[in-house]
Amino acid sequence: MLQPVQPTWLADRFPPLHDHLTALLRGLSAEQWDRPTVAGGWRVRDVAAHLLDVQARKLAVLRDDCTGDAPSRPIEGYADLVEHINEMNAEWVRVARRLSPVLLVDFIELAGRQLAEFVQTLDAHGTARFAVAWAGEDASANWMDVGRDYTELWHHQQQIRNAVQVPGITSREWLHPVLDMSVRALPHAFRDVAGVPGESLEVQITGDPGGTWTLLRDTDRWTLYEGSNAAPSACARLSADTAWRIFFNGIPPAEAASRIELSGVARIGERLAHVRSVMV
Repeated sequence: MLQPVQPTWLADRFPPLHDHLTALLRGLSAEQWDRPTVAGGWRVRDVAAHLLDVQARKLAVLRDDCTGDAPSRPIEGYADLVEHINEMNAEWVRVARRLSPVLLVDFIELAGRQLAEFVQTLDAHGTARFAVAWAGEDASANWMDVGRDYTELWHHQQQIRNAVQVPGITSREWLHPVLDMSVRALPHAFRDVAGVPGESLEVQITGDPGGTWTLLRDTDRWTLYEGSNAAPSACARLSADTAWRIFFNGIPPAEAASRIELSGVARIGERLAHVRSVMV
């Protein structure tokens, strides 16, 4: 049966996720710090620097009310916001190349611990400072914003783990919350996919970390539910490993489509290979 998706409060996952990250980074060799990752032209050290930026920026803005530099141009839409974020990310990574790995990890350990403490002080249902744009929200609750941060911290750590060939933290305890948050991008991603009321797409993410979610067409929009209904118009089946790579822009749409078992009405299910729960 279909059930409305529920808020998920992930603040208590930050301390152990942070512990895994610092233990991972402190164990890297000089050669591993320079290995390439799937994150564009970033090496392992660049992804680690970006994680520090994510943590420090969150603390500076939300805890310390320090907004930093204003955008170089007005933010008038999604594309402007993506460009601004990309500029900030690139600027920080470029400057952080002056830091040694030892300093990077020391700073990450400090900022990550403070962020883990801070998010647990927030009201889960209070209004977040920033909306989650990849979900199409104009305003977001703190649980959604904190969940967004959890997915970012998890998937960048996973990029490092893949690059240095260290096992990922992909058990249900870690990966299911990532998937549960990421599928909330589906209604916005499908906003211009044609449909008639009552049509549905069942998304089956297999393996222990996975689950089943359904997009149901209302009069003028798609709405996300947990579970499945009796006769979906289309069904998409994919592994948890494929799902997180799709959501975080880790594989191109053509490869993603080849990994998805799709049945039923093709025009409904084909969009899944293009869904992203990051700003791209």
